[in-house]
This record gives sequence, structure tokens and C-alpha cells, in this order.
Amino acid sequence: MKTVVGLFVMLLRVSHGVETHCDGRQDAVQCYGPLGGTVVLQLMDRASQIPKYEWKKESTLILRGRQNEIITNSLKDRSVFTPSNGTFRINKLSRTDSGNYTLLIFDSNGTLTSKQTLHLSIQAPVSSVLVASECLSQGEMKVSCSSEGGDSPQYSWTLGGRALTDAELYSENKEENSITLKQHVSGRVACKVWNHVSSVSKEEDIMNCGFIYINCISNGTEISQWVFAANNTLCIQSTTVTVGKETGIVSLTPSINITSFNETVTPSSDGPWYLYALPIMAGVLSALVIFLIVGMAVIRAHKKKKNNKPKEGEDDQEVTYADVRIVQRQQRQVEQREKVEVEYGQVKFSGRPRQTQPVGGDCVYADVRKGR
Repeated sequence: MKTVVGLFVMLLRVSHGVETHCDGRQDAVQCYGPLGGTVVLQLMDRASQIPKYEWKKESTLILRGRQNEIITNSLKDRSVFTPSNGTFRINKLSRTDSGNYTLLIFDSNGTLTSKQTLHLSIQAPVSSVLVASECLSQGEMKVSCSSEGGDSPQYSWTLGGRALTDAELYSENKEENSITLKQHVSGRVACKVWNHVSSVSKEEDIMNCGFIYINCISNGTEISQWVFAANNTLCIQSTTVTVGKETGIVSLTPSINITSFNETVTPSSDGPWYLYALPIMAGVLSALVIFLIVGMAVIRAHKKKKNNKPKEGEDDQEVTYADVRIVQRQQRQVEQREKVEVEYGQVKFSGRPRQTQPVGGDCVYADVRKGR
């Protein structure tokens, strides 16, 4: 009992402020009002031009008036009638407000000139929505939606703000308010719950369950199915790859991980082309490495030899012994003959000595002996 009372109080709290509108100027109109909320019914255009009118629920009189004068209003504690625009506003709606209502319009002589009916249904608005998802055994994603409160709720689904397509939706269970998405589908899924007096939605990011689609031929058997990628052992082939002197085993999986729209690629029965290209590429790479090493060695040796070769016009360093005698000119006999000194010098040249002409008329005699 406490649970029922608590739910009713919660619904009243949620319904507070909810308002619906309905045009009842046509006959046999269906109107809806929110439980605990407000409904505004358009009964006529203007009451000022109507000599007399009555509005009843079944046989119970609710409203009576003439022109702009309101004579009777049995719901005056929670309703307002506005003669200038002909609207009747009912607040704090309850289940007992549901039913058939009839409007009678009379002329000045009291003759009935018009009769129109409407049916008012009171519904509890939806209070909240919950979305849950789970992965199924084959990688499909099941998404369930549930709501609290709400009379006669309707459910609708969207993915990324648009309706789901047949390529994305595997199945839909309206009794369980759930859908099953295909293995490759992911994105923002929204569940909208609504009725005639309210609308509430809930969104959740959905990821695929980690399955991939295998489509290949293994040991002569064609395999086409969804498998869990982390535990996949199907369609895996091994090949031996030799690079230089190193040999290793490379495991190759000729399968495609499908993430959208079931796109698949089927490899040939002989395996992918790169199984045969790898040994050739490895051999070419090894040859290039060898040529590169040999080329660098040749260039280095050539450079070293070039640096050791003497430049043109230059000789090795040498030691020269010179015996130099200086003979003065005869015309300078008046001067006292200076002693002639013989000097032995060891001169070291970095290159071939340049030949110079003796200055003036002096004669220079040199006895040069080269030594290594």
C-alpha cells in the first residue's frame, strides 16, 4: 500500500506543470489530459454571442451561462472559463475527470441549435526511462528500454538522431521493448517513451561486442562467420620468411574486421599476394645493404688515398746543405776587404725552394747536397 501511495505521489510531482491543449469545437473529438496536470479545452469561439449554453459530463451539469455571464460552474475550485475566447481550463486532473462531455447551445427562444461532444482521457505521464544493453553469443547487441509511470507508453528508437535501418537492426521485440542490433553497429542509441500527455527519452553510447567477420578458405573448407576477435583461431596461416641469414615464422590472418555495413573481403585460396612477395623483397633488401657497405668502403679508401697524395708543385720535405761563398765586386777594392765567412746551415723546406736572382752584381756559388 505504501508503495502504491508513494508512486502516486511521485506521479503527481512529475505531473505538476504538465499541460495539454485540445480543440473541442468539432463533434466527437478525442482529448487527453495529464494526471495531476492541466488540460485546456476550446469549447467555442466566443461566448458573448451565444444566448445560452450548457456543458455537461454525462448527465451532470458542469457549466451554464449566457453571453458573457457565467451562471453555474461546478468545478470552479479548480477550473476557469474565459467567455472572451471560449476556453475551459481544468487543473489538478484526476482519473474521475475522464469521460464523455457534451456542449449544448440554444438561441434566444431556448431552442437547441447545436450539440457537440468530446471524450476526455486522463493519462499518467512518463516519469523516467532506463536503457540497458548486453552482448549476445554471436556478437549481436541487445538494447532494452523501460519506463516508470506512464499510461499506454509507446517506444521508438533512433541511432545518432535518425531512425534505424534494416542493415543495422537485427530484430525488435515490442513486448519486451527491446531491439537487437547487428554485430557491426555502434554509436549513440536513444530510446524515446511517450504517450498523449508526455514524452521522455534516454540516450546511451553503444559499442560493438568485439566480434569480427571471418570469410576465407582454410584447409579446403570455406569459413564465413562472426567470431570474437580476442579468441579467434580461425583463418590463421603461417609462412616462413627469410631476411638475409635470419629465418622466422610470421603468422598471418587473412580476415577483415567489419565495423560497418557488413563489408567483407574474401582472400584467394592461394593466400594473399604478400606471402610470395616477402622473400623477394627480403632478397632485394639484403643485396642493397651489401652494395651499400661495399660502396662506402670503396669511397672511404679512395678518399684516404687522395688525401695522402702530394699536391702538384710540391715535393716531400727535404734537408739541403749549402756551401755559400760571397765574392765582392772588384770596383769596391778601396774598401777594406771584409772577412769572408763560410756558413754551413741546415735548412728545412716544406716545399721545393724557389729560385731567386742574385741582387745587383753579386755572384753566389752554392754547392747543394740533398739529403733525405
